[in-house]
Amino acid sequence: MRGCPFIDAAAEFPDPQNAVHSYARDQKLLMVRLVTDLVAELGCREPALLAEQLVTLADGAASRAMVLGESNYGRHARTAAGTHLENALRTTI
Repeated sequence: MRGCPFIDAAAEFPDPQNAVHSYARDQKLLMVRLVTDLVAELGCREPALLAEQLVTLADGAASRAMVLGESNYGRHARTAAGTHLENALRTTI
């Protein structure tokens, strides 16, 4: 696991006005919009909030896996995401 290429790009080009940084930001925003749409289709309450939590888990897992050289962080994030989804679905029923 080498982490997230968009985080790497944004770190290498920290000026928010730089085209590379801007592209990385756009990709991160696209991901949260896609996840928001998916959890909204499931009927989750507050889909935008849940999506932010889920993509934050993914980013954190990728970063920790890269820095610590451990592949288990994906599994940890998946377990946490499952808990978030169960809770979000439970509150909508």
